[in-house]
This record gives sequence, structure tokens and C-alpha cells, in this order.
Amino acid sequence: MSAKAISEQTGKEFLYKYISTSAAIQNRFKYASVTESTDWDRLVHEHPWLLTERLVVKPDQLIKRRGKLGLIGVNLDLQGVKEWLKPRLGKETFVAKAKGILRNFLVEPFVPHKQDEEVYVCIYAAREGDYVLFHHEGGVDVGDVDAKAQKFLVKVDEKLCEDDVKTHLLGQVHNQKKDILASFIVGLFRLYEDLYFTYLEINPLVISQNGVFVLDMAAKIDATADYICKVKWGDVEFPPPFGREAYPEEAYIADLDAKSGASLKLTILNPKGRIWTMVAGGGASVVYSDTICDLGGVDELANYGEYSGAPSEQQTYDYAKTILSLMTKEKHPDGKILIIGGSIANFTNVAATFKGIVRAIKDYQVPLKEHEVTIFVRRGGPNYQEGLRVMGEVGKTTGIPIHVFGTETHMTAIVGMALGHRPIPNQPPTAAHTANFLLNASGSTSTPATSRTTSFSESRNHEDSTPAKKSKPTAPPDVLPATEKVGAKSTVLFTHHTKSIVWGMQTRAVQGMLDFDYVCSREQPSVAAMVYPFTGDHKQKFYWGHKEILIPVFKNMADAMKKHPEVDVLISFASLRSAYDSTIETMQFPQIRTIAIIAEGIPEALTRRLIKMADEKGVTIIGPATVGGIKPGCFKIGNTGGMLDNILASKLYRPGSVAYVSRSGGMSNELNNIISRTTDGVFEGVAIGGDRYPGSTFMDHILRYQDTEGVKMIVVLGEVGGTEEYKICSGIREGRITKPVVCWCIGTCATMFSSEVQFGHAGACANQASETAVAKNQALQEAGVFVPRSFDELGDVIKSVYDDLVTQGVIVPAQEVPPPTVPMDYSWARELGLIRKPASFMTSICDERGQELIYAGISITEVFKEDMGIGGVLGLLWFQRRLPKYASHFIEMCLMVTADHGPAVSGAHNTIVCARAGKDLVSSLTSGLLTIGDRFGGALDAAAKMFSHAFDSGLIPMEFVNKMKKEGKLIMGIGHRVKSINNPDMRVQILKDYVKQHFPATPLLDYALQVEKITTSKKPNLILNVDGFIGVAFVDLLRNCGSFTREEADEYIDIGALNGIFVLGRSMGFIGHYLDQKRLKQGLYRHPWDDISYVLPEHMSM
Repeated sequence: MSAKAISEQTGKEFLYKYISTSAAIQNRFKYASVTESTDWDRLVHEHPWLLTERLVVKPDQLIKRRGKLGLIGVNLDLQGVKEWLKPRLGKETFVAKAKGILRNFLVEPFVPHKQDEEVYVCIYAAREGDYVLFHHEGGVDVGDVDAKAQKFLVKVDEKLCEDDVKTHLLGQVHNQKKDILASFIVGLFRLYEDLYFTYLEINPLVISQNGVFVLDMAAKIDATADYICKVKWGDVEFPPPFGREAYPEEAYIADLDAKSGASLKLTILNPKGRIWTMVAGGGASVVYSDTICDLGGVDELANYGEYSGAPSEQQTYDYAKTILSLMTKEKHPDGKILIIGGSIANFTNVAATFKGIVRAIKDYQVPLKEHEVTIFVRRGGPNYQEGLRVMGEVGKTTGIPIHVFGTETHMTAIVGMALGHRPIPNQPPTAAHTANFLLNASGSTSTPATSRTTSFSESRNHEDSTPAKKSKPTAPPDVLPATEKVGAKSTVLFTHHTKSIVWGMQTRAVQGMLDFDYVCSREQPSVAAMVYPFTGDHKQKFYWGHKEILIPVFKNMADAMKKHPEVDVLISFASLRSAYDSTIETMQFPQIRTIAIIAEGIPEALTRRLIKMADEKGVTIIGPATVGGIKPGCFKIGNTGGMLDNILASKLYRPGSVAYVSRSGGMSNELNNIISRTTDGVFEGVAIGGDRYPGSTFMDHILRYQDTEGVKMIVVLGEVGGTEEYKICSGIREGRITKPVVCWCIGTCATMFSSEVQFGHAGACANQASETAVAKNQALQEAGVFVPRSFDELGDVIKSVYDDLVTQGVIVPAQEVPPPTVPMDYSWARELGLIRKPASFMTSICDERGQELIYAGISITEVFKEDMGIGGVLGLLWFQRRLPKYASHFIEMCLMVTADHGPAVSGAHNTIVCARAGKDLVSSLTSGLLTIGDRFGGALDAAAKMFSHAFDSGLIPMEFVNKMKKEGKLIMGIGHRVKSINNPDMRVQILKDYVKQHFPATPLLDYALQVEKITTSKKPNLILNVDGFIGVAFVDLLRNCGSFTREEADEYIDIGALNGIFVLGRSMGFIGHYLDQKRLKQGLYRHPWDDISYVLPEHMSM
């Protein structure tokens, strides 16, 4: 959503801070906010004027006509304000149909003035520019300002000057006030532009001899401009409309939405309601709300919301658990309904998002059953079959009634089922699996003919059917009319020769376009090149049918255009921050005639500039905030139409006779489905985007369709908000539109809600009665448009109009021709579970693929929650076990005592030498680690094996010592160059004390200590050293902690796990030595001559 209302206090704060005018604005920053928790003493301390001035008090909760409603207290002292607030503050009240609690009040100085000193000023945005309204009379009784006020349009990119204000707006103002007012209005307009307001009304504005006073103010700002205005705006709070409380769950979802590239919206309408929704897609979410309200569920509808834009499994889980927690707070005597609906997704992996919902259902299965919740599911799109299967399975395993439907079921049919208006099928028809669509239905291996310019209808008699007559050809639909002027916008945007450039590294979308091209039997790919400023020029590999091709990727737009002069379409996947600049750059190249802008969230002021430039240059813009458009048999934009299975199921590989235009991308795919099931298919379809000011309008495309021979009927899916649909009525009355038009405006539920609801699309909000969906549907019907009674009946009306055209001979269906086969990508086939392949690697200790890192089955969150520490993590990653606490601590102690033993040992020495030679950290560390072996630090494994073997063989300590002496072998883990029985190694002593106190049994350690007694009796430095101690103690730990079998314990010793303790511990010391040398800035090391004994052969020395 873009235009959001701000509180009066916020609006005035912006005005007082940033307005630039010569008019003397009074009472700057003199306002105080009062709530139920206000400390009056503190408030007076912060605003001492409260004690000295007469005051005005009023609620600041987006309530219109407060004066008429008796909600303004005037000319009061502070005590009077408190008395006035007593019956109102925190109390429930009605404003029109909305019932809410008055929580926030604004207190300001009272301004004594005469009635003739009040004026009315308003600025609001429109597609063509910004309108400034002025009326010389203001105040509560201003009446219908649209009819009374003087109005002046400041066109896009034009400036407002004081002369314009005086000439066009201030005709009825006294001359002595004109200069002040003109300066103020110009300053206000600059503020409006600079801070990206979309609406700013002051009524009244008082112009007196004491200066200018802003009394009452209402404003909206473009929330998508946050990244531009953050410094000036700060952290803006957007209060909910009066009558709807602000819930923490709404704030939580808004925070998720802000941190995500996906779209997540939630508005709680009635927390005690029975009907809850979890709908994918901005347009679809409105359609489901409409249908619920149409079927009598408005009072029980609990929420409005949507998730779209390919949210991750974790994001969907977080969204779903929020809905489920809300709906299981209070029971309903009739049980509750959850509708998990959606149109046919274009690019969202339905199975992935459903996995998140399934996780939430499993977590809430007990309260869901307690609250008698029944769930109805309908969805389509990539991998939807797997998503529906998973959803059906969770219903069986949890015992929660879950009814699951796919694209074979009308999108909103589940609402009728849920509310008891239609029966629930026992065994709903199952759509074919994704993979089945990839097989050549004819059984022929040849590619069908490349020319497909007539309409097709699915043949009913496959065997005996004869080709139907084709309609008489006129001009080929992919040839531009000869009368089309240079600079004028094209009637034909796409042909089967259209070439495009894709801005952004969107490889999946590009591959989808190439697959569409191939299945349409295009001779060449529709993507000529890609532009991506963040890498150098290179080539990217894609598939064209069965073979691989290379598509160039350019860093620079100019290079791409120069190398590919045949390109006339640009598809921009630029982010909302860079989409404006990249589109401006694109329009500098005259070869580009069509631009599709996918990004959502471009500020409206910037979009309007793009529209103006596009109109001047004759460029058609589709978007922003769109999935694009599709022309079957010719061209598709990005992800439009979904994956190949949906392209084939909806027969989008060849043209039909029906053209449509929609705002919603997801609903455009639903229209593809509906039209393919009720007619001979789609000729062309465009989703113009959900923003208030789409680059091209409904009428732009309807007039193109009117002038296109192949289009026989037009379908429009309109929306609440804006007045564009009325132009269709005018076009029909004036005879400009003669082809049959079927239209339905979604958002009919908006008039049924007691408070204003902003739907998923930025433009889906009615600012006046004529912008409601109900008013527009009525006007369309009166103009002769075919308007269904609800979205449920849209398919029936389309079929009825189509059948009439066939009967009249306007449409002559032709025989279906099967498309060529397109191989499925390996990654997608694997995702669908259609193939298997031996993995190159196997791992059993870690999984990073999900939303959270997993160590041996334990999530990283749980690792920290349980304070497992380094020892616990090492247990998970090395031994795949959750070790006892004492074992984890022992591992950490081992790491600590082995961390370092001075710079003289070989490993540290090597590290230091390398560091001083200027080598990097990794190289220096590696050189030190390479010295670890049997002679230095690597005795842990050898000691463990040697002592274990002797102990397990039944040798007494003396026999073991004698045996090793006889064989001429050293006993690993025995002996130290410095330490001795008289100078014990405190590291060993610390470990020994801990082990004896905490280990359940230490048989091997006891055995080793007996060996030590024998060896030290011969020589005092033949002690059990730290390597030997850790080795034997670890064997005792593995064998006796209860977490391992004897075989597992012996296996870990055999594969060298124990030496890892020394390697890991000593790495800390080596890194320390490296950093130490760098910090001390030591130069290149050269070993001194006097520390080298030069022993040369005698004949050499002579």
C-alpha cells in the first residue's frame, strides 16, 4: 500500500519543521498529545503554555467532520479540557457506522478569529498531476468543496508559482491577503512534493492580522517513499482508521513484511469472527473477501490479509501461526472456518509455502480441534499438486477436517462450500500431474507447424473431427498498421518476432520465457540479452528446447541496445529503488516501444514522471507492481502465466479469441484458467499492476483490443478505487468500443465494512462513492457491459457471451494442434520427485537448507536456548550425539589446555616464521598444523589405541611396559621434554581432578596411571603427558558415558577423532601467535648462524 493516512499531529509536525514561506505561521509546535496514560504534571512541565492560554481539544484518530460530531472542545482552560475529556477519553463511541474507542487527543492553543478569516486549502494527487483546491470560506460548514472550490492542476514535473495561485485560486480573496496566502500555498505545495504527500487538507486555515494559523489538518503520505524521506520523516506511525484497533499481531506481520521481499499483509476486522482467511495474492484476497460478504458472512469475517511474492517456508509459517493463534483465542458456538485460498500462482512454489502452513497446523492441531476448525483449501501454480497432497495428508494425520481442491475447482467455490451454500464433493476431480503436460499428446515426435494465427478450440471428437473453417484473414495480427505514426503508442505490443532485453539477473524468469517461446514454435528466443550492472559482460547459459544456448549479459544498457537494435521490449526486474532510474535510462533509446516494470513499491510521484515521459515518447509501460502480460503463441513477460504446466493446461501456446486486462498478476493467471475452460482461449492478456497510477490503463489496452482483428471479445477485471472503469462506459456510449465486454470490479465488500480497509493493491481503496466496486459494476451494467452478479459467475458469463459469438459465426473455432514437447529442468523434476540421482556427497551432521541451521537434528536456536556451548556443538558435529553436560565441559577443558604451549614448539614456530614472511592467516596456520603428528601433538589417537589394546588384551601394566621395550617401541603419551614427576604438568593435574570427580568410570585412565608409576621409576620425565591423558580419558568417556556402544566408541578412536581435539585446540594458539607477530610488526625471520652447526664433509671443508 502506498498512500497512508498520518495523524494530525504528525502532519503538523512535518509542516512546522519543513515549510518554507514568507507567511508568518503562528503557534508552531504548540500541540500536546493526551492519552489515558498521560501524566498531566509532566505534560504541563513540557508544555507550559497549557496553563497560560485558552485551549482547543479534539480526537486525533483519523475522524472526519469532528466539529459536526461535537468532538471538538473550544476556548477552554486546562481544567476545562480535563472535564471535557472525562466522558470521552477511553470511551466507546460511534462515528457513522464505525464503533471505536477514543484514545488519542490533541490539545492546541485556541485561536480567536472571525468567520471571514477562515479559508479552505487542499492538495491531492491524480494521474495527470496534483490538484490545488482553494475556497475563500472554510470551516465546519464549508460543504461540497469539490463543487465550490477553485481548482488548479499542477501537471507532473511542473512548478507552482505565486502568480498562478493569485490568478487561478485567489480571485475572491481581499488584495491585502493575497500575497500572504500565495506564499503560504506555494510553500505548502513544495512541502507536499518534498515530503511525498498524496493528500494534504487544511480546514480551516485562518489568515488574520496576527498571522497564519493552521487549525485542522488531514494528510496522507506515500509510504513507499520511506527510503527517500526517512531522514525527514523519521519513524512515522500510521494509525488505523477509527473503529479498528491496532493489534500487536498486525504490527508483527507488518514487521515481517518490511524485512521480506515478499508481501505479507494482515488486517483484523473482527477478532471474535468465525471466518478466517489465509489467501495468496493481493487480487485473490479481495475476491475471497467479496465472496464471503456476498454469501452473508460479512459480520463473521475475522480478517483481511494476503501473502504473495514467493514467501519462504519460514515466512509462511510465521504468517500462518499468527492467523492460527488469533483464531484459537476464543471459541465460537458454531465452530470456525479457515479458508486457505488463492489464484493460480505465477512463480511461487506452492508446495514450499504450504509446508510452512502445514508446520503451523501441526503446531496448533490441539487448539484447532478444540475450536472445531474446518479448513478449506484451493490453490494452483508451480508444484501445487504436491502442496495439495501435503495439505490433505496433514488433515488425515491430525484429524482436522481439511478439504483440498486444485485448479479444476472454481477459485471461490470453497467459500460456498464453507458457508453451506454448495455441497462439498466427496472425491474432487484430480488435475493431471505437472509432468503429464510435458508429453506430446499426439504421439508424434515432429514439431507442429509454426504458423498459429487463428483461434483454436479444443476438439471434442479427437478421431473423426475435421478441421473447422477458419475466419477470413484480414491483416496479419503481428504486422503494425501502416497508419501508425512514429512516436504514437503501438496497437500491437508483441508478435512472434518480438525481441526483448531483461534487466536483472532473473534466470528463472528468462528460462520460463524461452520455454514458452519453444512451445509456441517460435523460430528464435524472445530474449536477446540481459542487463545487470553488478557484474562484468559475460554470457549466461539457458536451454532452448533440448539444446543449450548462450545469452549475453551486459553491464551497460547502452552496449546492450547497440548490439541488439532489433529489441523493442524491455522487461525490468530492477528493485523499487533502482526501477525509476533504469526506466528513465531505457526511454533514452528510441528502439524501445514497450517497458514492463515488475517492481512493487515505486513512489507514486516517480511513477507519474515515468508515465509522462512514456506518453511523450510513445512508449507503453506495463506496471509497476505487475507480473506482466502474455500473448499466446507470441510472447510472454517474465513469470506471467506461471510454469510450463499451466501454460499448456491453459492453452497459452496458441491464440484464442478473448483478450483480457486485469490489475492483479495472480488473478490474470486465474483468468487464463477460466477463459481456457469456457472459450477457445486467450488472444492476449495484460496485468496493468496494482498501483494507483499504472503505466498503462484499462482503456489503453481495451482500445488496442478493439482495433485488433483477432480479438473477438474483451474481459476486464476491475477493482475498487479509481475511476478508470467509467471510461469504458464512455467508450461504449460513444461507439469507440463495439466488441462485447465482460467486466467485474472486485472489492464489493469494501462498502460493507464499518471502517476503511486498504486491500493488497496500493490503488484498491475508494476515496469517494463513485470509486467503490458496487458503483462501478452498476455503471458498467447500465452502459451495456456484461456484468456477472459475483466473481463466482464470471466464468458463466464469459461462456455465455462466447457461445453467442460462436452461434453468430463471429468466432469460428479451429482444430487443436498439440504443442511440441519441452524437457523439464533437472532441478524442477527433482523438486517434483520425478527422478532420482545418486548424490555426490552424503552428510549426516548438518543441514543448512531450511530456514534454520540444523546440527545433527538440533536447531541452532535450540543449541543456544539450552546453552550447549562449544563442547555440546562439537558433540553434535563430531559424534552426532547430545553428550552429557560433564562430557561437553570436559571437551571444552581439553581445548583450553591444548590451546597453546609457547612459541618454541614446532607448530607455533612454523606459524611465526610464516607470519613474519608476510604470509596470510590461513597459510601461516596451515604451516603450523602440518607439523602435528606422532612426534608433536598427534599422540592422542596413538596413545588411546596403544593403551586400549594393552588393557583389552589383559596385559598387566608391567607386562605392557616390558613388551614395548622388547619391541623397541615408544609408549605413545608417555614422556615430556620439560615436565617430570617432580615438576608435574598442571594441565594434566587439572584434567585428572575433573575426570575423577565427574566420569562414571575410569578403568583405562587407572591403567595408564599404573604404567606411569613404572616408567617414572626408571626416569622421572616419563610421565603420562597431556596428549596421553586426553587420549585415555576420552576412551573412558566414549565407553562409559552411556551414549555410545563399544563398537561405536572403538570406531571413533580408529578414525582419528581424538587428534581433532588437539588440532582444534592448538589452532587457537597458532592464530594467536600469527596475530601477535602482525601486531608486533616483526620482520622476516632469519635463523642466526651461531645456532646452526655447519657439518660439512671433510673434502668439502678443505
